[in-house]
Amino acid sequence: MNTEPGSSSSSTNTISYKVIGTPFSTFTRTITLGLHYKGIPFEQISTTPHTEVARDAHPARLSSGIWTEYPPEPSLHFKPSAPDGQLEEKMWEVVSLIASFGFPTIEVGVIKPHLKALADGTPERTILQRNYDGHSKITEFLSIIDQRTVPNAKYLFGDQLTWADFYLYPLLADLRALPEWILTVEHRFMKWAETMDELDAVKKTFAGTLADERS
Repeated sequence: MNTEPGSSSSSTNTISYKVIGTPFSTFTRTITLGLHYKGIPFEQISTTPHTEVARDAHPARLSSGIWTEYPPEPSLHFKPSAPDGQLEEKMWEVVSLIASFGFPTIEVGVIKPHLKALADGTPERTILQRNYDGHSKITEFLSIIDQRTVPNAKYLFGDQLTWADFYLYPLLADLRALPEWILTVEHRFMKWAETMDELDAVKKTFAGTLADERS
């Protein structure tokens, strides 16, 4: 996924942006959630990582990976509303945990194997029985996130959205499309996901996701 500035107009001083990446990608959805929430107009070019379109958009012409150039104005710097520097530091720690461990635990460890097994004709009950270890790893990961965020809050770090919310939501939205959701997710994150569902940004980025395909 790549976001890049487009052509600018000298008369209006406006900048258009392109997001290059498939809506099916959780990382792409993280960025489009932020853009929609801020009301920043953009064009999305849907493509998978290993295409010529993706390579042409990447500054190093890599076939995969993520390169993002955030627009300087308006700011996409979502951070906790509390004037606590340590809280913002914790927020970025959680973002790092979600990207580094949440994605491989949820998407690579459970969702992708589940979808492949379904495509191979494996009954869903059998899939669930085979991946108990993956289920326990998701529960453990979410417990770690729970310990590092603000308890009893509307969002992960209080009453204001942060990048932590936008990084975690696409992963859990995908998981919720599968029966593993009930087996692995505690009430706190179920309630949080329902709160996120009400955002216009979430509704605008639903099309093309796993949940959309399985609805």
